[in-house]
Parts: sequence; C-alpha cells; structure tokens
Amino acid sequence: GAARLHCAALRLSDPVSAFLRQFELAAPLFVLVLAGYLLSASGRWPKAVSDALTRFVFVVAIPALLFRLLSDLSRLPPVDARLLIAFFGGCLIVFVLGRLAGRWLFRLDGVQQSVFALGGIFSNNVLLGVPIARATLGEAAMPSVALIIVFNALTLWMLVTVSVEWARHGELSLRGFGATLRGVLTNPIVAAVLAGTAFGLTGWRLPGLIDQPLDLLGSSAVPLSLVVLGMGLAEYGVRNGWREAGAITALKLLVQPLVVWALARALGLPPVETQAIVLLAALAVGVNVYLMAREFDTMQAPVAASMVLSTALAALSVPIVLTLLAD
Repeated sequence: GAARLHCAALRLSDPVSAFLRQFELAAPLFVLVLAGYLLSASGRWPKAVSDALTRFVFVVAIPALLFRLLSDLSRLPPVDARLLIAFFGGCLIVFVLGRLAGRWLFRLDGVQQSVFALGGIFSNNVLLGVPIARATLGEAAMPSVALIIVFNALTLWMLVTVSVEWARHGELSLRGFGATLRGVLTNPIVAAVLAGTAFGLTGWRLPGLIDQPLDLLGSSAVPLSLVVLGMGLAEYGVRNGWREAGAITALKLLVQPLVVWALARALGLPPVETQAIVLLAALAVGVNVYLMAREFDTMQAPVAASMVLSTALAALSVPIVLTLLAD
C-alpha cells in the first residue's frame, strides 16, 4: 500500500514539477510586462516615450533579431510547411465559431461578430510570442514562429476584411485587399523575415562587422518588447464590455490552442512545429484586433478589456500549455 501511494505521488509530482519548470521560464517574461504596465500607469512616463519605444522594437530590435536568426537558415532545422495548414485552418474554424458565438450569445451584428471572432484568433505573436518561444522552446522553434508571423497578418486581416465587407455590403473590395497586402509587405518585421530567409538560402555567413551589431540589437528585443507591451496595455480603457471580453479570452486561450493542436496531431506534425504553433495559438489577444476595432468603430471596449484579461491569464495558461505539449 505504501509503495502504491509513493508511485502515485511520483506520478502526480511529475506534471507539477514540469509545470513549475515552465512557469519559471515564462514568469520573468510576464514580470517585464507588469513592469511596463506599472511604469505607464504611474503617469510619470508620457505616452510619447512608449510610442517611441514601440517604434524602436517594431522597426529595429525585432527585425534585427529575426533577420540575424534566419540569415543562418541553411544551418537551422527544416520547417514542415504543413504547420500553415494546422495553424490557419485552426484560425478559420475558431473564427467561424466566434462569429456564431457572437451572434447567439450577444446578438452582435455582422461587423461586431467579425471583430469579436478576430479577437479569438489573432495572437500577440511579435511582442509576446517571439520572446516566449525563444525562452521556452529555443532557437529550433524560431523558423516556425517566423513562418507564422509572415503569413499571420496578411491571412487574418484579409479574413476579417472579407467578413466585414460582406457584412456591410454583401460584396468584396479589391481596394481593401490591395491596401492590406501593401501594408503587410512593407511591415518591417515581415520584410526582415523575408530578407533574412532569402540571405539564409544562399548559404553565406554574415560578416562579423554586421553580425555582431545585429546580435546586440536583437538581444534588446526580448526585454523591450515585453516592457512595451505592458506600457501599451496600461493605455487602454477596460471598464466596459467584460462579458464579451471574457468570451473572447476563452476563445483565444482555450478554444484556439485546442483546435490547432488537434489539427497538428491529425496532420502528424513533428514535435517542434506542433509546440511552436500551439504556443502561438495560446497567446493573449494581439493589439491588431484593437486597431481593427477602431478602424471599424465597433467593439473597442470589449477588445481592449480582452487584451488586458488574456495577457494576465496567459501568465498561467502558457506554462500549462507548454507542460502539456512536453508530455
């Protein structure tokens, strides 16, 4: 009897210790988010400071990190492109579920349903995904993360644009497609991924005069991006729309990673790709959803609240997801 109890205790301790290991890896990253939030909420840092830091992170630090990583692409593990099917197929399924939930649970109109559903699938891949993937999954997962980042903005913005245009006019706009495509291709992060991949495929090595400055700039991307995320969250009003925000958060942190994981398993994706895309699916709601809510002048309060709520809860849900994926 004592032996059986000891074995049961060991089995119980294994998942707990695995969770604690993942929590130890992820918790310092969320502490940086909290630090940024408190800095901004203190009122001593003007908004211009967070705007300038955000611009530096998006235009310089993260592009430098991704370009340098992918410039060595020929020496990195190959990426299974089926991960695009698993990730974006999961996004499409959850988007449809989100529209139906918005209609049935909250009586939202077509435009509101589209923004509501986008909140359930658009992750904070850059400011949160890149740092967490690098810290918890390592360099081997970064090509998969970069591939998702390239297609993420284009695919999901087009999806919601089609949904909104159809809800408003019953037709699609080529002008909207063109503007979306142009915005994605001129995005510094996407441009850095594409340029780094192109250079990496040549098999050449970056000279030290370029490689070392890129390494120094890229090393600032992880802490700065998390501080900037926290500062940004402090700027959004979150007093209204908590029912809708709770539903968006449930879609984002529970439903999307589960659907993406199921598709990855069905496709037989390798462990590295599976871990990378499920992690990205399990991240908090991205700021792009708020930008879309502002553009269409709808659901701004619930989306802002869902960003704050999902980021806070992700501090626990992300280590749980990483623990389950490691089994």
